[in-house]
Amino acid sequence: MSSNLQALNDWVDQVAAHTRAARVHWCDGSGAENKRLIAEMLESGDLERLNPETHPDCYLHRSDPADVARVEHLTFVCSAREEDAGPNNNWMAPAEAHALMKGLFAGCMEGRTMYVVPYCMGPIDSPLSRCGVEITDSPYVVVNMRLMTRMGSKALERIERDGHFVKGLHSTGDLDPDRRYIVHFPEELSIQSFGSGYGGNALLGKKCHALRIASYQARTEGWLAEHMLIVGIENPEGEVRYIAGAFPSACGKTNLAMLIPPEAYRESGWKVWTVGDDICWLHPGEDGRLWAINPEAGFFGVAPGTSKKTNPNALAMLDRDTIFTNVAVTEDNRPWWEGLDQGKPAKDWRGRPFDPKHGPAAHPNSRFTVSIDRCPSYSDQAESPQGVPIDAIIFGGRRARLAPLVMEARDWNHGVLLGAGMASETTAAATGQVGVVRRDPMAMKPFCGYHFGDYWKHWLEVGGKLKTPPKIFQVNWFRRDEDGGFIWPGFGDNMRVLEWILARCRGEIEARETPVGLLPNGGDINLEGLDEQPAMDELLAVDAGEWREEVDAVAAHLSTFGKRVPEALDAELDRVRQALT
Repeated sequence: MSSNLQALNDWVDQVAAHTRAARVHWCDGSGAENKRLIAEMLESGDLERLNPETHPDCYLHRSDPADVARVEHLTFVCSAREEDAGPNNNWMAPAEAHALMKGLFAGCMEGRTMYVVPYCMGPIDSPLSRCGVEITDSPYVVVNMRLMTRMGSKALERIERDGHFVKGLHSTGDLDPDRRYIVHFPEELSIQSFGSGYGGNALLGKKCHALRIASYQARTEGWLAEHMLIVGIENPEGEVRYIAGAFPSACGKTNLAMLIPPEAYRESGWKVWTVGDDICWLHPGEDGRLWAINPEAGFFGVAPGTSKKTNPNALAMLDRDTIFTNVAVTEDNRPWWEGLDQGKPAKDWRGRPFDPKHGPAAHPNSRFTVSIDRCPSYSDQAESPQGVPIDAIIFGGRRARLAPLVMEARDWNHGVLLGAGMASETTAAATGQVGVVRRDPMAMKPFCGYHFGDYWKHWLEVGGKLKTPPKIFQVNWFRRDEDGGFIWPGFGDNMRVLEWILARCRGEIEARETPVGLLPNGGDINLEGLDEQPAMDELLAVDAGEWREEVDAVAAHLSTFGKRVPEALDAELDRVRQALT
């Protein structure tokens, strides 16, 4: 098999010759191909079959213990000019990067099969989708890409029609951490990854293409590629409105994407629909609104902490047709991780008999890969070619004191400032240093493929062209009282905040103006049915002194990006500063 696109055939031939691949296999994405690859990995020991009675067609992969997470210090953006990569990226000169990678890839597939994986990010027939081809020597990557993207023959047909694609070249190499690099060439729309078999480093459709390369594509083509969930909220009248949301890690993003409303809301007819949990491509529509697609077709979720209490919808997906990576197993070979409500670990993520002195049973970054249509709250709008219209964009964070439960930006420019200043405080689990504020603009710090100053300018330009831009909000589920306890119940009760947000989008409710943004009036957030009434005055308090310090901290953060920071953001900061004094 080959393609009728000569540029693709030439590239495949060139890579096969350089890597000295023993065989070349063009992936068609079929069920038969998938079964064959799984059978081969079961035989080689790359996969283990989990309990077929409790978890049919579920498998466990254990990665090399030194290859268990993204490696941001070995991830490079290789734009022609260093200043275009920005201080938010590691930069390497393209010629130097090409020479380095050429040396690493030379002969690396000797004795191995080279897989050619055509894939489409987004619905196959959507004008908003973009395609790529990943060449890899990892069958584990192939079976994961089949779950995470629209992969195979139909994607190849679209690539042949379009005549262009993002090139992704990957090899596990010898899994040597000292010979591990993930390099991106945005101007060439290409990615090269060597020396890792781990998810984000190896599934090149995910962060590498869908964010780092796509953010550059989006800037040149006039749209936005964002690290955001997409969720639909259906009211009792049957009307569905869509929200996109960006949250740094450990801030409840996946839980919000699959939220189950409180019982009183469910009984009155409210529903929540999951369109995507991680990545969102936003395109200005002809109607002057922003329309969004989820470029992915599956979830690559963190397992630890997923439970009936935190995310029952996620847990319900994982009893069939799932690939688990670096979880523990029970005595009867079921997957297990910290936070699960039942069972206990017999073997840890390395396959050793579980002993607490070796640390957690499941690796803290252990994962599950599963198709999105397994989700009980899955929305068929995830396959809509035109996407879904976005009413609200939410920026989240984890702040013990400063940020109120919910706050609306005055306008688009103010909303971009809220996103640019996004921050979370570290938890004990993260560093041992609690409460250190880390800035993560739009939750894109590790994923923006170019200079953050240019990125914010692009956000301002996109918003300026919209006749009806989404309203922008900031939320903080993590405000604490003087005893250190969370004031807001969180989880499903976050629906109460979403109801207020959508009422604001429809113009049905007034808001209270403060120097830092628009806040709910007393009684406007529905607390009916809560066992305990949270201290709303405390949750919605704005301390002018603390916020003056925050404005100075955001200004200092923006200044690290130099003269490329748009003047409009500095003007917004000055406006907030003056309002506070």
